Amino acid sequence: MKGGFDREAATALAERLQFQSRACADLGSPLYADLLSRAAADCASGGPTWELLRGHESDSFGSMLALRLMGAVHRLAVCGKLPELAAFYADPARDPATTWSAFLAALDSHHEQLRPLLDLPVQTNEVGRCAALLPGFLAVAAATGLPLRLLELGASAGLNLGWDRYRYESDGFAWGAPDAPLSISFELRGPPPSKAPVEVAERRGCDAAPVDPAAEEGRLTLLSYLWADQPQRAARTEAAIEVARGLPVAVDRAPAAEWLEARLAESTPALATVVFHSIVIQYLPERERERLDDLLRGAGARASVEAPLAHLAMEPAGERAGLWLTLWPGGEKRVLGLAGYHGDPVVLS
Repeated sequence: MKGGFDREAATALAERLQFQSRACADLGSPLYADLLSRAAADCASGGPTWELLRGHESDSFGSMLALRLMGAVHRLAVCGKLPELAAFYADPARDPATTWSAFLAALDSHHEQLRPLLDLPVQTNEVGRCAALLPGFLAVAAATGLPLRLLELGASAGLNLGWDRYRYESDGFAWGAPDAPLSISFELRGPPPSKAPVEVAERRGCDAAPVDPAAEEGRLTLLSYLWADQPQRAARTEAAIEVARGLPVAVDRAPAAEWLEARLAESTPALATVVFHSIVIQYLPERERERLDDLLRGAGARASVEAPLAHLAMEPAGERAGLWLTLWPGGEKRVLGLAGYHGDPVVLS
């Protein structure tokens, strides 16, 4: 798809790449920070990055074009189509300039394979975020004393719906079966969460493009959006996929608000319904966000002690994600604390 160079459009795209470069640096990925910074300069000068991304100038900021680019390239590396680049990715002693040369060559030589992959949505089913969500789930269980009915918005492959099957460990705090297939270690600051007993009665989610973790294609999708120099995230995801294969969860292909409206209309006596999401709201149009708020307020007004409703959110709040919990009846919004965007550290109020 070679074409004319539009300097203004290229500059706008480069600014997006540079923004994500800074975010990757803050979140502990020097590899992606460096590659995206170099890609930004290449895009602004009309190089292979521009040729690949041209036509995406109007993509919404929330669609995270830079992460779609890195996920598309990583996907080809994971499935063996870019062995040289994959070798650099796996080498902690990699030379940044040489790695960039291999990355840039991949953009040029695999242009036609990468273009359609750019249209796929980001699917970061980061199970590390369960450590940040855990205090909210435990707080609902302690407050209601009821089994939980879990409804996740933007559930991807549903890996976070299996949060109660994982082990969590931090200095002075542990929760979950010691022999759980996945153990999530994290830094906990502030008062430890309640260790209330938890029973999950139902787990269900929705997503615009659900991923099947039991399929090899689904596994590849999940791994491709992880950052290549953070192998511990890949190890966690692989372990969570194994848990998911033994714990099938329904993730419906549906818009979040439409799906939630139908779920909240269902009668659920003697269950505490928990609507939750983590780093999802930025991907939704403003109108849909407003509709979700209206649905939750309406359902909250109908909630009772016998059938309570909770809304647990982990969403951007600057350098860290904020953690909020609202429980009906009552409807008081409680600030639980802050967390890293991948779940670590967890700083409770």
